[in-house]
Amino acid sequence: MEHDHGHSHSHSANKKTLSISLVIITAYMVIEVIGGLITNSLALLADAGHMLSDALSLFIALMAFQFSSREADYSKTFGYKRFEILAAVINGATLILVSAYIIYEAIQRFQNPPEIASSGMLLIAFIGLLVNALAAWIMLRGSDVKDNLNMRGAYLHVVSDMLGSVAAIMAALLTMIFGWGWADPLASVMVAVLVLRSGYLVTKSSVHVLMEGTPSNVDMEQVTETILNTEGIYGMHDLHVWTITSGLNALTCHAVVNENMHIEESERILHKIEHALKHLNIHHVTIQMETPAHLHDSSILCVAQAAPSAHDH
Repeated sequence: MEHDHGHSHSHSANKKTLSISLVIITAYMVIEVIGGLITNSLALLADAGHMLSDALSLFIALMAFQFSSREADYSKTFGYKRFEILAAVINGATLILVSAYIIYEAIQRFQNPPEIASSGMLLIAFIGLLVNALAAWIMLRGSDVKDNLNMRGAYLHVVSDMLGSVAAIMAALLTMIFGWGWADPLASVMVAVLVLRSGYLVTKSSVHVLMEGTPSNVDMEQVTETILNTEGIYGMHDLHVWTITSGLNALTCHAVVNENMHIEESERILHKIEHALKHLNIHHVTIQMETPAHLHDSSILCVAQAAPSAHDH
């Protein structure tokens, strides 16, 4: 219940932060589009497109939190919490696509450098930097960007756009001072590499969760030792640890106990294990008790592929 309360509080804070950031990013995106049209700056219009990607990312993340808060039912027994991870995959993939598009545009600009209204571009890019920095600060202060993949994906979108504003400022200054038209595409490539790295890391982490991979904050050796060293546990098999959604890890296994053990005694053992595993970042525990008569090999990790009987391994 303590975890549920904390998860709910974090959930609410994340939604509030996303809503504020979405309003700020969308408002400035409109300003940047108008500024780009007035100054005839393709760079600003491209950056506005990047901010549109940010706005869509924040909107998707916000919708993910909205859907994931729905109660569990018979069709979704874990609820809709995994929707957050799906949103993180979309955000990560979008970052990769954005970086690919930036590189493509940079190649075109190297070949045909466009005329840039550098003074207007500098002013709007500087304001854009301040706006993105404000949005990033709000998200960093008011939400869980460290452990929540959905929030991390949205946050990295904003940070990448902030880097884009820095690159636009540098390119505008170099163009104004030295007349280097190639500064704009060069800066774009540098930003694209950073965006690509962020997209790859978010996508990799999200896919790992979807593949039921072991959570990065869980030490399997410690988990195994904790269960096996519990008094009354003779052995263990069919151990599975995975992430349901960011900040919510689950564990299932079969534990071998004395055949004469009473239900009350087994419950005491289970409560002891659950308490110990909470300190190892395991929040949802399901353990099936079995007697030594239940024959099984010595493997901790085991999945029966096609057992003719529920008790054959």
